Amino acid sequence: MHTLSILGSTGSIGTQSLEVARRRGYRILALAAGRNLSLLQEQVREFRPELVSVDSSVYQEAKDLLPETRVVTDPGEVAAFPAEIVVGAIPGLAGLAPTRIALERGAAVALANKESMVVAGPLMWDLVGQSGGRISPVDSEHSALYQCLAGEQLSEVRELVITASGGPFRTGPEDLSEVTPEMALKHPTWAMGAKVTIDSSTLMNKGLEVLEAHYLYGLPLEQVGVVVHPQSIIHALVRFQDGNLKAHLGPPNMQLPIQYGIDGAPHGMRFAGDVHAAPRHPAPFTDFPLARTLEIFEPDRDRFPCLDLAYAAGRMGKVAPVVLNAADEIAVEAFLQKKIRYTDIARVIEQVLQECPDQKLGWDAIFEVDAWARTRTRELLWD
Repeated sequence: MHTLSILGSTGSIGTQSLEVARRRGYRILALAAGRNLSLLQEQVREFRPELVSVDSSVYQEAKDLLPETRVVTDPGEVAAFPAEIVVGAIPGLAGLAPTRIALERGAAVALANKESMVVAGPLMWDLVGQSGGRISPVDSEHSALYQCLAGEQLSEVRELVITASGGPFRTGPEDLSEVTPEMALKHPTWAMGAKVTIDSSTLMNKGLEVLEAHYLYGLPLEQVGVVVHPQSIIHALVRFQDGNLKAHLGPPNMQLPIQYGIDGAPHGMRFAGDVHAAPRHPAPFTDFPLARTLEIFEPDRDRFPCLDLAYAAGRMGKVAPVVLNAADEIAVEAFLQKKIRYTDIARVIEQVLQECPDQKLGWDAIFEVDAWARTRTRELLWD
């Protein structure tokens, strides 16, 4: 039986990870939540973790609600707790520090926090080499790439291709300047948190995934491509040097890449179970219908410039991805608060990226440059 700790247990990936744990019968040792104490209380009641972390603003309330559970305010303590596998699902740069702690102690990290790999990919692989831990991708696209690459040689790969749904504005409106947060939050396929949903609509989410694939699999940025696939059934493709293509298809549900990230990667094993037995932990989605139309288009880079901004940051290297991620977080937050227009998101990210410091990547540099980029983004937003 796997033992798990979950960073971000009350978010979208965290709750689905617990659904996988429920189906598999995993033991949950620790949970890192934020302020959603009502949901955390339900999770504690069912899974009986030994340790939980909460936001400091609700610490005393959590202590009162969970008298039999050890409560702390640092998610790093959850990451350090001796679970076999840590699901890294705290969004944004906030997920980096606990992910680092988990890798330093040699844990297996099922990584859903793409920002950690985007801003610190080489440093995280250094930690894996030093500690003997592992990183398993949980993003649907990167899980799909991993499964397509199982048994293959990277030297034989010509291109990694990840798919984008195209978001709610793939076919319109032509003028995106009047897009509201309410419009942008209506994703046609996936149910995700607000930040990821806005990033999906601008294609920044896909840009971050390009950088993530670049760092996860060690291929040059030019060998990572993007296509738009509105049905979200094809999650990724691998094009080989001999001309063959291998594609991964599946229903648009995050539980499948989550369970593969926990159960199989990086060993290429799958949990099968006994299909003839009473389904205590039934395998979901096995009846997913195959008869359907699948479409693939090139992304509209003129309407969605955030995709090329991510490529630009990757080519710049060093701390440029840190700047990209920080500027995006601040710009999206301002848009959700209706302080800027939708089209201002890409405009301000481009400006901050042009001012990126020429600084070598390092753990201290990440947080220094991140703080600078957030401050500079706010300055530009209010000019």
